[in-house]
Amino acid sequence: MRLLKSESKNATSLYVIKDFKEGDKRSTKVVEKLGTLKELAEKLNGKDPIEWAEEYIAELNQNETESMKEIIVKYSPNKYIPKDEQRSFNGGYLFLQKIYHELKLDNICCQIEKDYKFTFPLQTILSRLLFARILFPGSKLATFDVAKKFIEQPTFELQHIYRALEVIAKESEAIQATLYRHSQKVCKRNSRILFYDCTNFFFEIEQADGLKQYGVSKEHRPNPIVQMGLFMDGDGLPLAFSVQEGNTNEQITLKPFEKRIIKDFELSRIVVCTDAGLASTANRKFNNIANRSFITTQSMKKLKKHLRDWALSPSGWSFDGLDKTCNISELMEADFEKKENEKMKHSFMERIFYKERWIKEDGLEQKLIITYSLKYALYQKQIRNRQVERATKKIASGASKVEKKNQNDYHRFIARESCTKDGEVADKTLYHINQEVIDAESMFDGFYAVCTNLEDHPSEIAKINKGRWEIEESFRIMKSQFKSRPVYLSRDDRIKAHFTTCFISLLIYRLLEKKLEKKYTCEEIIDGLKDMNFYKIKGEGYIPTYTRTDFTDDLHEIFGFRTDYQIVDTKRLKEILKISKS
Repeated sequence: MRLLKSESKNATSLYVIKDFKEGDKRSTKVVEKLGTLKELAEKLNGKDPIEWAEEYIAELNQNETESMKEIIVKYSPNKYIPKDEQRSFNGGYLFLQKIYHELKLDNICCQIEKDYKFTFPLQTILSRLLFARILFPGSKLATFDVAKKFIEQPTFELQHIYRALEVIAKESEAIQATLYRHSQKVCKRNSRILFYDCTNFFFEIEQADGLKQYGVSKEHRPNPIVQMGLFMDGDGLPLAFSVQEGNTNEQITLKPFEKRIIKDFELSRIVVCTDAGLASTANRKFNNIANRSFITTQSMKKLKKHLRDWALSPSGWSFDGLDKTCNISELMEADFEKKENEKMKHSFMERIFYKERWIKEDGLEQKLIITYSLKYALYQKQIRNRQVERATKKIASGASKVEKKNQNDYHRFIARESCTKDGEVADKTLYHINQEVIDAESMFDGFYAVCTNLEDHPSEIAKINKGRWEIEESFRIMKSQFKSRPVYLSRDDRIKAHFTTCFISLLIYRLLEKKLEKKYTCEEIIDGLKDMNFYKIKGEGYIPTYTRTDFTDDLHEIFGFRTDYQIVDTKRLKEILKISKS
């Protein structure tokens, strides 16, 4: 702060002014009006006003240096706010930015810039694409506008985003491999266990072209789709992804993709876990050599008859703590009735029974593990009963059209009769509940089948396979929270770049979730970061306008900087920005 003398015809006034930097421009603001020379001379009893003012300003500067100065901002109820001046900014992205730099994505971008010799700021563009995808997902045009919401303003133009997408697509596989190596320094990664699954994303278009092809949509939409395969490590962190045409059989995507990550990520001893849809014999055989192993779910209904009969038989079951096999129906009937309180019954409900045997089919020897849970059986029964209720209401409503959309649709319980008992065409189609379908499904309540070439105990196999739900959760986050579909890009390279940014965003989010020890839901984390807004005071700093909570306290504790002061002055903000980029 310094002294300003303003002279007019009638008087000389003294002001305390402060220099500050607004972007690349330097400016000043009036902090305080001290008065005219005449007024001050009268108040100071003959002391020189200029000398007093300089001493006063020196004291203010000393207090500010010692962080003792309280910032006073004056507002007038009679003045309008400046037109087109942005006053509110988001600071929640700073915590994402910290992880971004821990992963050394800035270094990756700098290396790409050197290789391609372009001048636009790839690092800034990629970071904004990621932060916007997590906090304010939208189109690339919307992302350009969203970038202006952050405290640090964009230094690029819209055209640079589309140019950056081309480069990101070309370097996608290299980025994934480098990112994996850097992430190992951020946290320990369980790359011994790998989960693989596929999903697809639809486009609001009619014409198939390039990657966009008509296929079996997971969301049952009549639109062209693009298929995405995702590998996730044993701790739920994304490892790598691939993109294929929408009409590709997902079973054939595993081998080439797995070969790539084995080479690029330098992996060897791995256990690949998939669902039944990806469990072709070819895929199992591929992971039955070298140091590779597999665990895959197995459809009980598709088992050969002698194996299905063995699996559903009440005899030959075990559970942890039991030295011999038992008859599951007799044990449940006897034990459950003896339980004297709800706690003991709950413990029994949680018990997992299992049986196992080695089988050899199509030249592949593997272990078939069957588990049974009374809790799971009751859960499946409740779900089916609700669906039967919906089917009954549908029939009662006199619906004229009943179509089965997929194997889990409640319409599967509705049978239709278009002929009379004599075989003649009926005047009216009759609908009723198909009890045969209900009975056929209830046979498998509580049962779950897994195939593997591992010799581990069934409880260990079940524990590993249980983590497979997290890959489904990752797809849900991308589709719902990150709004990664429908996709509004047409060129294949830009589509691949779009999914590259979605993948990196998912990794950053998962690392944040891990740092927070999974104390908060996805919605709580993202909404919490979105709400961390600040009101800008020119030349002074930023006032937090969010509510301080346990969530914000945890963020500040984990990341080593705080944004919840009554005002974050410009000096402290610079320190925060520096920490967030270290």
